[in-house]
Order: sequence, then structure tokens, then C-alpha cells
Amino acid sequence: MGGIGKTALAVEAGHRVRAKGWFGGGTLFVDLRGYDDDPVTADQAVLALLDALGVRDKDLPPTTERQYDAYRTLLAERDRMLLILDNASDPSQYLPLLPGTVHHRVLITSRDRPDALPVRLIDLETLDTDDSLALVSRALRDTDERDDRPVREFDALRELTHLCGHLPLALQIAAAMLRRRRRRSIASLVGEIKEAGDPTSVLDNGSRGTDLYGRSLVLRPVLETSYRRLPSDQARLLRLLALAPGAETGTEAVATLADLDEETVLSLLEDLAATHLVTTVREGKGATSAVRWRLHDLVRAYGVGVAAGDAGLRAEGEAARERLLSFYCRWADAADDRLRWLPGKAEPERFRDRRQALSWLDVERPGLVAAVSWAEEQRYADAAVQLAWHLREYLRWRGYFDDWITATEVVRKAVHRSGDRLSEAIAWHNLGLALLESGHAERAVDAETRALDTFQFTEDHREALAWNGLGHALRKTGRVDEATDAHTRARDLSRASGNLHREALAWDGLGRALREAGRVEEAAHAHAHARDLYQATGDRYREGTAWHNFGIALRKAGRAEEAIEAHGRAVELFREFDDRYGEGRTLCNLALAHQAAHHHGEIRTAYLQAADAYTRASAPTKAAQARARAAELA
Repeated sequence: MGGIGKTALAVEAGHRVRAKGWFGGGTLFVDLRGYDDDPVTADQAVLALLDALGVRDKDLPPTTERQYDAYRTLLAERDRMLLILDNASDPSQYLPLLPGTVHHRVLITSRDRPDALPVRLIDLETLDTDDSLALVSRALRDTDERDDRPVREFDALRELTHLCGHLPLALQIAAAMLRRRRRRSIASLVGEIKEAGDPTSVLDNGSRGTDLYGRSLVLRPVLETSYRRLPSDQARLLRLLALAPGAETGTEAVATLADLDEETVLSLLEDLAATHLVTTVREGKGATSAVRWRLHDLVRAYGVGVAAGDAGLRAEGEAARERLLSFYCRWADAADDRLRWLPGKAEPERFRDRRQALSWLDVERPGLVAAVSWAEEQRYADAAVQLAWHLREYLRWRGYFDDWITATEVVRKAVHRSGDRLSEAIAWHNLGLALLESGHAERAVDAETRALDTFQFTEDHREALAWNGLGHALRKTGRVDEATDAHTRARDLSRASGNLHREALAWDGLGRALREAGRVEEAAHAHAHARDLYQATGDRYREGTAWHNFGIALRKAGRAEEAIEAHGRAVELFREFDDRYGEGRTLCNLALAHQAAHHHGEIRTAYLQAADAYTRASAPTKAAQARARAAELA
């Protein structure tokens, strides 16, 4: 893309190979200015090349055809040469300039990939973080060796490189601004960029100047020239893709944004990729892999700005976002139905099994969670709230607790603004569950208490869920007696309403509280009761949770062999539902049960299996702990 450093790399390469004596005939360089308003034509470029070869004035052939003949004759007579044809926008600028012999070498730089030509392509990506940090740090030190801001403000410098998208041109401009602002902190520039929202608006109004090649140190014109060259259908797609939530977007979602069929949008995306305004990212492996599409952050910001500056384009963008939210809601709902599906229920659409539903959710998760944040805008609030409800079970299941907290906070604020007290109470309860799972027990107690307070205005029987959630949070804070009372209240409310499933949840929570209080036989009875109720309602997944908790209570009651059997049943069910985190947790407890039963040969195996399950669940800390325990037994 523009600003990636093509010219700098080509020139540096030219200097290095010349120093090594690779090209005895010399080096020729011509700037074709392919993205200026008046690009250099091949006919103009050949005159410059002839001049560099010593052919000028009266020696210059009178016609264009003879000028090319003279150019090729001179190349044929010379020792090997390197030609750098820089900044080409179209093959017509450089094809007539090729030597016509394999004797010489040609290096061409361009923002557009010439797929129709048999040339070797070298795609340049943005810098990695370490190189970005080094570029800015070196630029400041080269000007003033006493400038210690990169050392003093390392975190701010890292954030600045991220805001610049690790694009060399943006980093160069930022470095120039910091040189001019040498008495100000790096953090001050970071703050300005974050407040503006669009890095180009700050960077382009900072330290204006030129680079080593005489080109202006500005970002927006570079992006504008690439955008203006696009056909209208590609330009429209770029604007709409800039509105997509998340860093990467699947082809199906892009087609929804653009309101086009997938084949048409795929062709347009490939054209945009050839201009390096869009990059491809392959998700997954083998036959199940899929291509996703990514915009550089600065291109995204530019596209959003273009749409925001025109009323018609704004309306087009708003309609596209509504289509995408509807798409996400439909399939997240179907995936959620599949995750919660029980025998006897209607079959959800699209997803044949839980594995397929989880696969779709895993790939789309960043965009789905980011789309929930659209609930902050009134136009999209209802759909974004519904999307968050559909994601709750999945985020809990996969252990993405930070995403769950973020989404639930957005929803809670949105439903509070709308005055929907029941949804607000449920949101507080969900927030309590997410906070508890992420280790914030005291905050979870507060959230569940607020849920109960809000439920008082609704007279809804789901109040039992908040009592149960409060019981779990109180137990984690060590308030076991209060936790027992809360779970008992939840059980009684559920029983009174005739809801067997919520009663099972309450029994399972009560068992945990009793176990914490040392009343392990009572706890085992409670977990067994929960297990039986889950079996009666057909909830095999939560039956697995009850088996797991039952096993812990049995082990603590000194019934190790029964505990091993219970944990084995739980592992089977968690594997059936592809709950890798639950599987890992149960296998760790299975190891403890084997230890209690003196089955020394089985303990290490269980820990190693737990480590594998935690690894597949993207829980590296838990995996490392399980491996460490296994290593102690080796």
C-alpha cells in the first residue's frame, strides 16, 4: 500500500548491490509518479533514461520509435545493469522500458499488483512492533542523542506505533512531529491522536516536510490517490468494508454489507487486494479454511471519513450496518439454538451440530463482539442487544470472559437508557456471572444484588437466577452461610414456579456452598438431585457439570472410586459438547480422585490430558499448571 516504504527499500537494495559490484554497468532510477495527477509516461521516461546514459541534445534520436531503439541498443552493449522503475501505477508506464534481455535486472515498485504479467511479486507488509519502535527511536536519537523519550515513555511509544498502524510513512511523520515538539511528551501526541479518532487528521497537520526522495510527509493524499483511482463499485465496497466491526471480515459478511451476492463481492475484494487496499487472511487449515479480509487501520479511518462527509454516503453506510447486524443476529441466534439444543426441540437452521456452530462463532467472534458496541447508537440498539443475548452462552462456554463482560456492560447501559427494567435486571445478572467467572467475586456480588433490586420492579420469576448467581458470588467471597441461604431461596422460588431446570441450577449451587461449609454428604446429595433434574429436562451439558461437582463432593466425602466414575461421566459429556475448558477442569479433578484412590499410574495421565484440553480451550495458564503437576509426578 502507499506509504509502506517501497521506494526506500528499492533504493537501499540498489545501494547495497552496487557496493557489492553486482552491476558493473551501473544503476538507473526513474520516478514514474504513477499516482500523481500527471503520471510520467514511458515515452517521457525513456528520454530521462537516455539522458542518464549520456544521450542528449543533438545526439537524441528525433522520433520516439528511434529513441527506444537507441535505449535498447545501449543496454545491449553495456555490462549488467539494474533498472529501478519506481512508483508505477500501470504496466503501460514500464513495459516499453524493459530491456528485452535477461542480461539486466529490473525492480519495479507499485501499489497495484500486475497479476497478468509473469513477474516475480514481493508483497510488503507493515512493520512488526519491534521494528516500528526502532524506526521512531532511531529517528529521534539521530537528531539529538540526548532525546531519551523513547526510553522514558516506552509504553506511550508502543501505543503511538500502534496508532500509526506500523506504517513506515505514518511512523516517519510521527517522528518528525516529535522532533519538532522535543519539549513535549510522546504521550501528548498519543492523546491528540486518540481524541481526534483519525490519525491522519493529526499527523497531516503536524510537521509538514518531505522525505529523502522529495515526497511530502502527508498521509491523506497518499490514501486519496489510491481511492480516487478505484472504479465506483470497488470504491463503494471499500467504504462499506471500513464500517465493518472487527479487524477482519468474512466474505459472507462483506456480501451482506454490500448487498451483493458472494461471487460478485469476492471478485471486487480480489480487485481491491490487487491494489493493496485490502489484505487477505486465511482462517483455519485444510479444507475447512476460509479467506477473511482486512483493512489497514489508516485505510479504515479514511474510508469512514469519506462516508461521514457526505449525507448520501452516510445513509448508504447506515443501511449497510443494519443489514450486517441482522445477518449477525440471525446466525448467532441459530448457533446459540444449536448450543442449547435438546432432544425433542426443533432443529436449528444452518448448523448441523454444535461443532459447526462453534466453528462459525469462533471465526466471527471479534466482529460479533465489536458489533454489540453499536448498541450505544439508538438506531442499532435493539438489534445489538439481541446479538449480545445470543452470544452469552457461547462466550461463557469458550471462556471469553472479558468479551462477555464488555458486551454485557454495553447491553446494560443500552437497556437502562430505554427503560426496559426486565432486560436491565437480566443484564445485571449476566454481568455478575461474567465477573465471577473472571475472578471478580466482590463485583459479582454487587452486580447480582443490583439484579435482585431491579427484578423487584418486574415480578418476573427469573429472579431465582439472580439469587442463584448471588449465592455463587457470596461463596467465592467466603460468605458461605449467606451463599447457602441464597441458593435455598433460588431453589424454593424455582420449585414454586414449577421450573425444573432452574431448580436444578439452584440444587447444584447449593451443593457447592454446602461443600465449602464442609457438609460434604449433604453436598453430594444436592449435586445428585441436580443431576437427576438435568436428566429429567434433557440438558445433557449441565448434567455433565452436575456429574463433575458430584465427583468433587464424593472425593471429599472419602468415596474416591465413586468420584472417579462421576468425573469420567462428566468428561464424556464435556467432550460430546466440545467444552474443552470444562473437560480440562474435570480432568484435573479426576487426577485428584485418582490420587485419593492411590491410582498413582493414572494421576499423571489425567493431568497431561487436562493440559491438552486447556490448550485447545486457549487457556495457556491453566495448561501450564496442569503440565507442571504432571512434571512433578514424572
